[in-house]
Amino acid sequence: MRYQGTLPTTLLRDGTISPTEYTRWADAQRRFTRREKDAAILAGLLESIPRQGLTVPIVLGVSDRDGAVYVADGHHRAVALMTLRAPRFPFHWYWIKTVGVRIEDRPFPYHLLPEAN
Repeated sequence: MRYQGTLPTTLLRDGTISPTEYTRWADAQRRFTRREKDAAILAGLLESIPRQGLTVPIVLGVSDRDGAVYVADGHHRAVALMTLRAPRFPFHWYWIKTVGVRIEDRPFPYHLLPEAN
C-alpha cells in the first residue's frame, strides 16, 4: 500500500519543495496563466478543490543524493493549492535514485523538511 501523508502547502516554495519541470514556482504560475490548456486545467482545479478537496495526491520525489524534495507529478495541483492558500495537501512519494523509482510504502522522511510538522 502506498504511503500517503499530508504536508503544509506553505512548503511548496523554491528551495523547500521545488518544481521539477520549472526553474521556480513563479515560472510555473506564469506558464499556467499564459497557455490556454494550462489555464483551463488550473481554472478547473480552482473550482473543484474548494468543493471536493484535492482528490489526486501530489507525488513528491526525494533525491537520495542530497535530500532535496521536488514535485514530480502535480504541478497544476500545487499551483492551485498555493493560489487557494490551502492549509495542507495530500501526497505520495518516492526516492529519486539512479536505478529507478518506486512509489514508497514507508513513511516520508519528514526530517528533510524541518518545517513539516
